[in-house]
Amino acid sequence: MLAVGGQRITEFLSSVLPVPGNSRLEDDFQRPLVTLTFAQSLDAKIAGKGGKQLILSGRESMLMTHWMRTKHDAILVGIGTALNDDPQLNSRHIPEDERPSHLPRPVILDTNLRLRPDCKLLKNYQEKKGRRPWVICDANLTSGDGRKSILEDAGARVIGVPSVDGFIVITDLLKVLYNFGIKSLMVEGGATVISSFLAECARTKPNTIIDTLIITIAPMLIGDDGVGYGEKLLATQIPSLKHIQTEVMGRDVVVVSALE
Repeated sequence: MLAVGGQRITEFLSSVLPVPGNSRLEDDFQRPLVTLTFAQSLDAKIAGKGGKQLILSGRESMLMTHWMRTKHDAILVGIGTALNDDPQLNSRHIPEDERPSHLPRPVILDTNLRLRPDCKLLKNYQEKKGRRPWVICDANLTSGDGRKSILEDAGARVIGVPSVDGFIVITDLLKVLYNFGIKSLMVEGGATVISSFLAECARTKPNTIIDTLIITIAPMLIGDDGVGYGEKLLATQIPSLKHIQTEVMGRDVVVVSALE
């Protein structure tokens, strides 16, 4: 079991996360280093019925997640998570005297610009408690759209990226973020985003999309009403994994893998 404290957690994360600049992948593929991470129940559910937020992580693994955020340039979630959870995507669970000054950039995948202008991410930016959120939408919506103006007036930066069948093209997204200076990206979900990244890994060479997969497994069962992330993935859409490390954090188990 990992003794949970700021120093031990940062040592653990430093041992499993690649460091930007130490790999040719970023320059070769023109993308950030990507960490896909989420918490799930024993029956592989990440949310409740209809996407309702569930507190799956225990105190120790939640603290690890907040430390992990400080080690990335940006944190990405989908619009479903943004609407259902109204997240802050910050490091507030780290004790103030240990908390790094670095704040990651919030990035929301929002193809049709459904983000609420009064969400916590925008309020935190307005109150100088967080960085300016970037909202990624279908490139065809970025000009002359009232929804874009509303979100920009609330403080968001709206960035257009090509989409196919209503889904942002992941490879194009990563290139855009890289060109905007994002060298490390933490992808937190929800289910659609997780499935999209995993499927894209299987479609392309795995290391062109995700570098590290970190899953926190909580000792609870949710049942069939819960939302999973792999139901629509075919066997051919699931990438192979190489185990890196497993740690017990409080009541939870954290499994770290690389894609191969």
